[in-house]
Amino acid sequence: MKFILNRFGFYVLAFLGAITINFFLPRMMPGDPIQSFLGRLAQTGGQITPEMVAALESLYGYSTSIPLVEQFFGYLRNILSGEWGTSTRFYQPVFEVLTRGMVWTTLLVGTYILFSYTLTTLLGIFVAWKRGSWVDSVITVGAVVISSIPAVVMALLLYFVFASDLGWFPTGYAYNPELDPALSLEFVSSVMYHLALPLISMILLGMGGVMGMRSNMINQLGEDFIVMGWAKGVKDRKVMLQYGARNAILPMITSFAMSIGGIFAGSLIIEIIFNYPGLGQIMFQAMLARDYPLIQGYLLIMTFMVLSANFIADILMFILDPRLRTELQA
Repeated sequence: MKFILNRFGFYVLAFLGAITINFFLPRMMPGDPIQSFLGRLAQTGGQITPEMVAALESLYGYSTSIPLVEQFFGYLRNILSGEWGTSTRFYQPVFEVLTRGMVWTTLLVGTYILFSYTLTTLLGIFVAWKRGSWVDSVITVGAVVISSIPAVVMALLLYFVFASDLGWFPTGYAYNPELDPALSLEFVSSVMYHLALPLISMILLGMGGVMGMRSNMINQLGEDFIVMGWAKGVKDRKVMLQYGARNAILPMITSFAMSIGGIFAGSLIIEIIFNYPGLGQIMFQAMLARDYPLIQGYLLIMTFMVLSANFIADILMFILDPRLRTELQA
């Protein structure tokens, strides 16, 4: 319990540090969100008054006349009270905008994690068991080559070949716009159809995980308890899965937690290219519009998810690895 409480305290401090960076980072970017909004208003013939400027600065929490330190403490109070501000791009509460995009990003990333980590883990175990064979050579070389392709290149290649040219997949959206969202076979099928190509892109980019699992598994196969299992006549399948794979998976848990940020960064690129209406697409539009409240809200959610994933990984390692518990009790 002491270990869990210590890790929890560490992540709370890390979250507070991330909030501080989250506040100052957008304000270091060139441009002014209020002036950007007023510029769009002027193009439509709207009237701009000093009172309107003051009201907008109060609404969006940005002002050139208020010291940054004072703005920062006001930002902290709003975060704790659930007031994340109003988007200057969508003219809606930030939390509402992010929730709308979070649904689709969670579907994409969650499906990717389920399929990709299951596939790479099983392939890594298999090629480690068959190390030195032609199967090992083909799968490992193929995994390295595919995962080495930049995300932008991979996504654009799949988009232009299979969506734009061949027309096998849709070129955008999360489902057919002609359908009404409902828990029906037609709507679910449309969602999965639109999800397929972005998901395939991410799975191909994540094939490098095969090499990590292969390396962990090979290291385990040289341990004394594996040799003892073979000497006792334990079946190969049991040695491979219950003895070797069970211990080889432990480092992958930590690796997975550390890669959460990279997964969401990769999904941002995928969503932009495939015009998928997730958080990545929203973040892209927010950056173009200098939408500070929305950028801050996005970074806040990403920070929380990454730290939560690492905290869960620490707990799982504590539960699954008896060596860690022994070291802490010593």
